[in-house]
Amino acid sequence: MPFRLLVPLGLLCALLPLHHGAPGPGGTAPDPAHYRERVKAMFYHAYDSYLENAFPYDELRPLTCDGHDTWGSFSLTLIDALDTLLILGNVSEFQRVVEVLQDNVDFDIDVNASVFETNIRAFQTPTGMPYGTVNLLHGVNPGETPVTCTAGIGTFIVEFATLSSLTGDPVFEDVARVALMRLWESRSDIGLVGNHIDVLTGKWVAQDSGIGAGVDSYFEYLVKGAILLQDKKLMAMFLEYNKAIRNYTRFDDWYLWVQMYKGTVSMPVFQSLEAYWPGLQSLIGDIDNAMRTFLNYYTVWKQFGGLPEFYNIPQGYTVEKREGYPLRPELIESAMYLYRATGDPTLLELGRDAVESIEKISKVECGFATIKDLRDHKLDNRMESFFLAETVKYLYLLFDPTNFIHNNGSTFDAVITPYGECILGAGGYIFNTEAHPIDPAALHCCQRLKEEQWEVEDLMREFYSLKRNRSRFQKKTMSSGPWQPPAGPGTSSSENEDEARDKRPTKQKIPLLSCPSQPFTSKLALLGQVFLDSS
Repeated sequence: MPFRLLVPLGLLCALLPLHHGAPGPGGTAPDPAHYRERVKAMFYHAYDSYLENAFPYDELRPLTCDGHDTWGSFSLTLIDALDTLLILGNVSEFQRVVEVLQDNVDFDIDVNASVFETNIRAFQTPTGMPYGTVNLLHGVNPGETPVTCTAGIGTFIVEFATLSSLTGDPVFEDVARVALMRLWESRSDIGLVGNHIDVLTGKWVAQDSGIGAGVDSYFEYLVKGAILLQDKKLMAMFLEYNKAIRNYTRFDDWYLWVQMYKGTVSMPVFQSLEAYWPGLQSLIGDIDNAMRTFLNYYTVWKQFGGLPEFYNIPQGYTVEKREGYPLRPELIESAMYLYRATGDPTLLELGRDAVESIEKISKVECGFATIKDLRDHKLDNRMESFFLAETVKYLYLLFDPTNFIHNNGSTFDAVITPYGECILGAGGYIFNTEAHPIDPAALHCCQRLKEEQWEVEDLMREFYSLKRNRSRFQKKTMSSGPWQPPAGPGTSSSENEDEARDKRPTKQKIPLLSCPSQPFTSKLALLGQVFLDSS
């Protein structure tokens, strides 16, 4: 279950031919329906090429039409593309691929995997901050380096808090929170964090401070974790960081790299990974600053037809050996968020430029290739999994204003349980940093139960078991057939329910990745609000 959020870009405007949907003499905005279909075609060209030429490898090599393993040898591109299929409306293919992955993917393998890239545990260190790499079969290797980037420590709370809610086991959220707090306690006197830290000693190894590579998703997850979990402390932490970032790193709506203890400029560069920042600013309502920074980044896009990995701000040009553009999603991600907030047609123009640019420069017979050098448009033999997980997804959502992801709560799914209804799919989705959406209502519908609730819940169960006919318990969900309470091996449903009255459940009792049984007769979880049915 990987996690991050990012973006790609287009050709110089002067090089783009006039095409359907482009602003004409009257200044008409790009046609969303036209570009939505173009983006969908891009997805299937890349997706079909991966299935035909690269599966079960992690990634497609589009120039040689074959595959290779990168992050862990578990068909990463297919996993990353799963929810994009749903957003494009292809439910049948989603269901087919889920079965394929269940039958073919094995995570119990002797492979060293990035903890950051795969979201797997390795937190048993003196500081509580995780190692950067873990072997999926044997754990942390004896000779593993203790130096980890800041983002690799602070980018777990969204997934791990969700996992704790769905499994009933608090350990995942607990270790993620400990890691966040250790970083918070390690900031400098002027409120900044560095780039890499030793997880055994807690000492900063790289002291450059900024919002880009090695740090980015730490800030992202403070905001998204605060929204997902309604956690004021996480938001307060981000807002304190935001003050220090604005005081020491912001210059003319650009963000530079500075020395974390002194605040002096160390690198006057813009990194393409920083393009997520305007989208993050929009989530806290800082729209004016977000748009100004976005427009700065868009000028770089127009200059090169894409965002180079590093851009020297004073010189106005690429940095040597950092001229490439691997079809990243960050700027498109920010455009999607800002368009939802403002409706500014400039943001659709970025989306149009991205589609035209990627198709013109990067499209090959077997997918879409990384742009090795934006100066001459040479290609590299790689299509990273985030292209299908993030870049295409954010482009599609930018041009699809009625997608279910954008739901404002006017529609929802009611899931009937023996003890009432849960409301799911009502909107407010939180994207993790790999653009995988999480329904916040699911955390409330399926959240673990607090220990002190059990006594009251048992009494209510007994009361309603007398009042209601057991047949009423066999209502169907809106989408998935008859509801069955979780039963252990060799135990009937009724036996399991009776046993629950006599025994407090433990975390082992709750099946992995399923909703714990809801204890109230009619518990409605609607956008975080809980009601009791008095009927």
